[in-house]
Amino acid sequence: MGYVYDEQNIFAKILRGEIPNNTVLETEHSLAFRDLYPQAPTHVLVIPKGPYVCFDHFAQNASEAEVIDYVRAVGEVCKSEGVEADGFRLISNAGKDGVQEVPHLHVHVLAGRPLGRMLARAPE
Repeated sequence: MGYVYDEQNIFAKILRGEIPNNTVLETEHSLAFRDLYPQAPTHVLVIPKGPYVCFDHFAQNASEAEVIDYVRAVGEVCKSEGVEADGFRLISNAGKDGVQEVPHLHVHVLAGRPLGRMLARAPE
């Protein structure tokens, strides 16, 4: 499947400086910022600066430098937010069935309270 990147998505606008954000970390290839509508006491979004729609698009097309930078940025956010002690959840939604709301790869770092089960078992 070929991915078409929407240059007008909200994260692209944040990366261009058209929309402000509460930056947690910025690196050469990644940006992390606080979610405007946090679902946990700690809720940080980590996005690559490149035009990638979802994780598999990124994994298949990003340069080695982008991949390394992004993975390390997620790790640095976890460290700087102090989520390692009690645990955290990383979520990356993709596509319609994954309920992806913004068509730009992003990982949610959620922590600070018990988060419950990730998915309920589907009815039979």
